[in-house]
Amino acid sequence: MRARLSDIAQQAEVSEATVSRVLNDRPGVAPETRQAVLTALDVLGYERPARLRKRSAGLVGLVVPELDNPIFPAFAQVIESTLAQSGFTPVLCTQTPGGVTEDEYVEMLLDRQVSGIVFVSGLHADTAANHDRYRALIARPLPIVMINGYAPGIAAPFVSSDDGAATELAIAHLVALGHRRIGLITGPDRFVPVQRRVAGFRAAMKRLVGATEAEVGELAELSLFGVEGGEAAAGRLIERGVTGLVCGSDLMALGAIRAARQRGLAVPGDVSVVGYDDSPLMAFTDPPLTTMRQPVAAMAVAAVRALVDEINGHAAPNSEYVFRPELVVRGSTAVAHPGDAGSGAKRHRTTPSTLAVPA
Repeated sequence: MRARLSDIAQQAEVSEATVSRVLNDRPGVAPETRQAVLTALDVLGYERPARLRKRSAGLVGLVVPELDNPIFPAFAQVIESTLAQSGFTPVLCTQTPGGVTEDEYVEMLLDRQVSGIVFVSGLHADTAANHDRYRALIARPLPIVMINGYAPGIAAPFVSSDDGAATELAIAHLVALGHRRIGLITGPDRFVPVQRRVAGFRAAMKRLVGATEAEVGELAELSLFGVEGGEAAAGRLIERGVTGLVCGSDLMALGAIRAARQRGLAVPGDVSVVGYDDSPLMAFTDPPLTTMRQPVAAMAVAAVRALVDEINGHAAPNSEYVFRPELVVRGSTAVAHPGDAGSGAKRHRTTPSTLAVPA
């Protein structure tokens, strides 16, 4: 609705010229008069001009891709508690397939006048996405921080787990156990973390195993994130004779274990599996999952501190802060049997046992 100066002036009991000065944010108007005009706008149902809108100092947007993967609720919990300690209230925005998009959530958050936004594994991690959306937010200006994913040319702090180093550590662990034919399972290659994992896998396999470029290509399977994607990719790699699997997430690792058992193979007796994240409950699966622990608490705290500094006018350096994951050894990895290298699916068959993942 277009504001009529005469209506606003009458409501605020000031002249139309005064209303015009307030709406155009010009000097020469007493604070109490300016507030009277703004109150009149609100009472009459008119929208305040963008330049006159004050952000709600206590609100911060938190955009996560989903809650099905337990690593994202883990991030959300730490971010929310850390924001609360700094006097901010998070507005959690969770995406679902076919539901509200990241851009639609951002528009909603802007309408609520948030003081900043934290993006976790958002479109900033997708090399196929248009990153101008983030440059537009920075130009408003609105403080933003990105977790897990990096896009050059965006003047904002990035907080990431060292995906390449994590993959190399996982490979080194399996090699130390005697495995030589090791497969990688991870998501679509348009995502920055996936590209870094593939690079780490290639480097480690060449350095530690002496694998050729062709062999590395044969042992890397890109699939959909989640249990089903991990199961499908693991099935293909097991048929190629792998004895060890390094996965891009814990859920993919659970899918890989299910694929092995469906083929009558034991984990870790026949196939060793390493996950990624160390999301909640991974210590209680059957077997307990060996995984690369993502430093969620440290990353979330760093992201919130950078955002709060930005909000308070103390700009954090616009660079990527990389945190090193930790190898957590549990029951899903074991010493390779003599002669296992390259024999994978041809090893002795065992009776499949149960696994606590969806059927």
